[in-house]
Amino acid sequence: MYKHIILPLLFRFDAETIHHTVTRFLKIALSIPGMSALFRSLYVVNDQRLARTVFGLTFQNPIGMAAGFDKNAELVSELSDLGFGFVEIGTVTPRPQPGNPRPRLFRLKADGGLINRMGFNNKGAGPAAERLRHFARNRGGRQVIVGGNIGKNKDTANEQALSDYLICFRELFDAVDYFVVNVSSPNTPGLRDLQERGPLTQLLTALQQENRQRPVPKPILLKIAPDLTNGQLDDIIGIVAETGIAGVIATNTTISRDGLATDTATVTQMGAGGVSGRPLRERATEVIRYLHQQSGGAFPIIGVGGIFSAEDAQEKLRAGASLVQVYTSFIYEGPALAKRINKALLNDL
Repeated sequence: MYKHIILPLLFRFDAETIHHTVTRFLKIALSIPGMSALFRSLYVVNDQRLARTVFGLTFQNPIGMAAGFDKNAELVSELSDLGFGFVEIGTVTPRPQPGNPRPRLFRLKADGGLINRMGFNNKGAGPAAERLRHFARNRGGRQVIVGGNIGKNKDTANEQALSDYLICFRELFDAVDYFVVNVSSPNTPGLRDLQERGPLTQLLTALQQENRQRPVPKPILLKIAPDLTNGQLDDIIGIVAETGIAGVIATNTTISRDGLATDTATVTQMGAGGVSGRPLRERATEVIRYLHQQSGGAFPIIGVGGIFSAEDAQEKLRAGASLVQVYTSFIYEGPALAKRINKALLNDL
């Protein structure tokens, strides 16, 4: 029903507008007494065999919602009710910012993908932290893990980027279970320059120093681009070892337009931005496999990119991922996606 009736209807509207409409509807629906319990009975797979302990945290299942879907920490409870074992909020920045001009989100329907150039549009780290604290006070014993994806404001020069990341880290520290350092979005000018070995080592070392001053440090992960060369991936492996961060998320969106089924003129008209969804599946898996093999499995990897089915999830897990995340496929496949993957994973045990 979703793919044949609801999805074509949703695709009649602007991609960003319908995203906000659907998420508002979800929040309203699940605020009705009894609806949360109903959704959980429909979409949550309760089975201890799905649980995973990764970088010291116990995930009730290995399927997470990637950063970008819930930028402002407004949907953690709702996504938990849809069966996700963890939710990564953000990317958040120290100060609120509107992001890039609209339109900035486009569908690649022939490819099962999206192009986005959102530009870290969010309401700021402080408000996100307060919403998460409110959720924690009212979570009713739910075990969903929450990650905080942090970045810098667009008008902050790379030379001052550390200050922005530290502000976000401090604001969110008591509100999230783990952190993700985002230096790989293609939609903030110059951000990917921070992936170079020198500045990235400096950034992660400083965050780890701040982290280790806390009585109980939080896991810090690095989210990387799929467009890195093998030499750059080797640098990432070295940086993880040198800084002692907890792991890597592979991968963010790609700037490549290779192999798209959507005609070139249409893609060109959409303009700049990162490609997500099915076009990213193969490359994301390659990056996961390379990092896992070259490091000897030295650190956990969260795999993300083109996971539309249980087979896609298993591909990432076999390549070396400990957990996986979805985003674009949730739009194309519908609210039962996490349930379908989790049930299939159980069948494979």
